[in-house]
Amino acid sequence: MTKKMLILVAVVGCVAITPVFAQHPHGAAGNAGGSRGPAMNNGADHDTSGTSAKAATSSSPTALLTKNTKLDTNLTAKLQSKGLLPAGTDLKDACDGFKNLGQCVAAIHVSHNLDIPFACMKSNMTANPPAAGTTCPAGTGSSKNKMSLGKSIQTLSPTANSKTEATNAQKQGDADIKEAETNS
Repeated sequence: MTKKMLILVAVVGCVAITPVFAQHPHGAAGNAGGSRGPAMNNGADHDTSGTSAKAATSSSPTALLTKNTKLDTNLTAKLQSKGLLPAGTDLKDACDGFKNLGQCVAAIHVSHNLDIPFACMKSNMTANPPAAGTTCPAGTGSSKNKMSLGKSIQTLSPTANSKTEATNAQKQGDADIKEAETNS
């Protein structure tokens, strides 16, 4: 009789605990690495593990670089040393209007890789007219909607494989950001 009672207690205990776990699908085991997703932080936009490549894709580049001056300094120096960003260029200004830092750095790489003026890429991707004196094709930046990296490549360099070029530039940009973070 006691053996049946123990089994009954065990079954009832398991059934009672199951709804608790069901309410928290991203428990501690699913939250490795210290990053907190929307389900865990109630929509708060912060990262308790410091700056990360994920953070570089989730907040405005200007805000991120202003908050993390070491990342700004290291990434600017890295891009300048590769000849991707002219000396004296403020990365915060260059990335102003982009959705996130990763998108901006990928656009910088595309600009260099395909010899497309960065101002034209930026103009299409931020839906702002190009800066005065910039020689961009007619209609650049005139769209009411921001273009994706791939669409901007397709528009500014129709003979390029926009999907391949976008993928390559995103990988290059992610690597630059990750290396700059490591050094900050």
